[in-house]
Amino acid sequence: MEFFGYTLFGALSGGPLIAVAAIVFVVGLIFIIKGGDWFVDSASWFAEATGIPKFVVGATVVSFATTLPELLVSVRAALNGSAQMAIGNAVGSVTANTTLILGVSLVAMAGAVERKSFNLKGMLFLAASIGLTVLSVKGYLPTWSAFILWAIFIAFMVINLVEGKKGAANDEIDTYERKEVPKKLIFFILGTAGIVFGAEFLVGSGKTIAKSMGISEAIIGFTIIALGTSLPELVTTLTAIRKKEASLSVGNIIGANIIDLTLILPLCAILNGQPLPVEKINLVFDFPVCIAASVIAVVPTMITGKFKKWQGFALLAVYVTYLVFLVLNETGVVALG
Repeated sequence: MEFFGYTLFGALSGGPLIAVAAIVFVVGLIFIIKGGDWFVDSASWFAEATGIPKFVVGATVVSFATTLPELLVSVRAALNGSAQMAIGNAVGSVTANTTLILGVSLVAMAGAVERKSFNLKGMLFLAASIGLTVLSVKGYLPTWSAFILWAIFIAFMVINLVEGKKGAANDEIDTYERKEVPKKLIFFILGTAGIVFGAEFLVGSGKTIAKSMGISEAIIGFTIIALGTSLPELVTTLTAIRKKEASLSVGNIIGANIIDLTLILPLCAILNGQPLPVEKINLVFDFPVCIAASVIAVVPTMITGKFKKWQGFALLAVYVTYLVFLVLNETGVVALG
């Protein structure tokens, strides 16, 4: 099993390997659940103590923390010359975030948004997903495109910083809450570590167990691995749903998507030292699905100022359809690219 590039239990096989993998799976699950509790509680406290809108906290601090797996996987892939893995991981994570994770969130907690704030970030999300597709239309992502995508990222951060400054100016932290800051910061860091490493343990052990059961590499890749780097966002969303923190959840997903598309991929292009090759299947299937999901998630909400449950069900339907076609393509039943 491999965790952040390090092989564990390489000498084990058969029953002992499965037994150890099962233990690691349970440990990873415990890490994720407890880490998610600490992570959401500390982020929510920070928002309330400072007066910064929870959507802003979710879109910045929380999003940076939950995109660590995508960043590590994509950067490592780019440095190793696996450009396709870097693109597939980032775009695949955005599709999973939007269709599965946001879909679950909207089905459970659809509601109103602060239209002005959401519309600005929603337009940047659409610009990122459409812009990435347009920039890649020739079959590669040019190195210079990094600066265009980074411009979207900078605009996103500036908007959040301005909103955060306005909120903080209206609600200063009192003396008691100031004393709580170090403790909350520690719990935030521990929560982040719990989610990230718990996700690594879960994915690695799940992959090992699946292989031992004879499940094909293709199916493992499209399920366990594809969802693996999005587990922090999923855990954060499920924990936020349980704690009724809808703004934190939606802000996290939108922010994580923009970071994936406008920070991680351009960074990979620069580190790769040459244009990132984009396969035909990405252009004709993966990118269009990503755009369709972003349109379903963003456009109706920009118009009405509300998230609707039907959007959640529609996004979940897109996710299931996406997985089905990926499996059919891998098994040769259909040809997507």
